[in-house]
Amino acid sequence: MADHKHGEMDIEVQEKTFQGFLTLSARAAIAVIVALILLALINA
Repeated sequence: MADHKHGEMDIEVQEKTFQGFLTLSARAAIAVIVALILLALINA
């Protein structure tokens, strides 16, 4: 078995996946906030 050397693994795919997750989470949070504001305005 090869010795593990810190920092040699290619993590480009994992970084892109995580960045996509963060983008999706932020957009979903904004969509929920906008929906709540619209519901509050319509109900008023």
